[in-house]
Amino acid sequence: MIRKTFLFLFFIISNLLNSYGQTTALDTLPAVHHPADSMLRIKNLNPYFTLHVDSTLKYQLEINRKISQYYWFLKNSPVGLKINKDNGLLTFIAEKSFFLSGRLKYDFEYKVNLSVQNLEEPTDRIDTSFVLLFYSTEIITSKVKPTVTNTLYIDEGDTASFKIQCENGSFPIEEINFVSNYPVKSTTPVAKCGDDFTWPIPFDFIKDGDKEKTKKLELYFIGRTKFHSSDTARIEIIVKENINYPQQLTEFERLQNDARKYIKSLKSSFRLVDRKIKKTKKTRTGFDLTSASTALGGTVFSSLPNEGQKTAGKILPSVGIAMVPVKEATAPNSSYEQNIATLIRSSIKRLEYALQDNQLNGVRDPDILNKSRKLKEELKQMQVQLIDIPFTEEPADEKELDDYFNNPKVNKKYKTKN
Repeated sequence: MIRKTFLFLFFIISNLLNSYGQTTALDTLPAVHHPADSMLRIKNLNPYFTLHVDSTLKYQLEINRKISQYYWFLKNSPVGLKINKDNGLLTFIAEKSFFLSGRLKYDFEYKVNLSVQNLEEPTDRIDTSFVLLFYSTEIITSKVKPTVTNTLYIDEGDTASFKIQCENGSFPIEEINFVSNYPVKSTTPVAKCGDDFTWPIPFDFIKDGDKEKTKKLELYFIGRTKFHSSDTARIEIIVKENINYPQQLTEFERLQNDARKYIKSLKSSFRLVDRKIKKTKKTRTGFDLTSASTALGGTVFSSLPNEGQKTAGKILPSVGIAMVPVKEATAPNSSYEQNIATLIRSSIKRLEYALQDNQLNGVRDPDILNKSRKLKEELKQMQVQLIDIPFTEEPADEKELDDYFNNPKVNKKYKTKN
């Protein structure tokens, strides 16, 4: 009996505790209200797509509306990317031809604008975007491609100039350096694709002591990508010895001026020697006339009847004979001066002929070196040969010297007799 009573009480107390706990839970937990989904949105948009070059993309976009009432479209989409305007199915088939033709690039983020528009309500619209990037596991090597052949032939004084282009593969060439077997410097910087290499070749690139008249310059253009893979292009420039026309023209003009100055000096010396010869000849002629007069006078006086006159006639011839050594001492024979004058005159004629014969045929005469050499040798030979001739310090007019040198009377004295 007691046991039944205890079980009954336990049952009643348990029911009371359960009812109290349920009432408390209902009183303390707030009710959850779910508001209506009013704004248009894309429920499953992926902001970043990464595709392999050989892969295919099919991605169904979903919105929180009835899809048949909306229109889908893309802006600024890369070639090959499409979307179904009715159901929002995004598709792309990556073909290698797109990348080989350059219409698509690897490792480049394409930002694609995506829009969904209600066909009935213009304000019911959403504009968003996502990024599409392509990658490839196939490595295509980038190459350095200069715009010239591997071997160039060029002369000293000319300029070697060409552009350094690149054929970019999977990873483009970002920097270019060049090295060479001789120290050369480009006047334009060479640091990246599209830069120009410009090198004015100096005239002394081939030295005078070099046996060969050509020299080979090797250029190595090294292009590197951001991953430090490199490609090298080799250019071989064969430089041929050439005439430094500006320098040689200046040297030739200097030789001409020196020759003309020397000719002027020789003409002055010729006039000096010729006048000396003329003076000597005049003095000797005076002595000869005096000797002849004394001899004739002696003959005349000897024929006279007066003894004193006859005695004078005997003395006068002795006086004429005594004047001969005086003549030789006062005005010795000028054969040496005559030979000197003849040598000077022939040297002047010879040097004038050398100047005339070695005239340049324009400022870029290919025979300028030989003509300069001949003129230099001729001038040096004349200077050595006539090193002991007398020179005058008096200033002389060139026209006056020419008139004296070309005087017909002077020419007649030195004209060769047959």
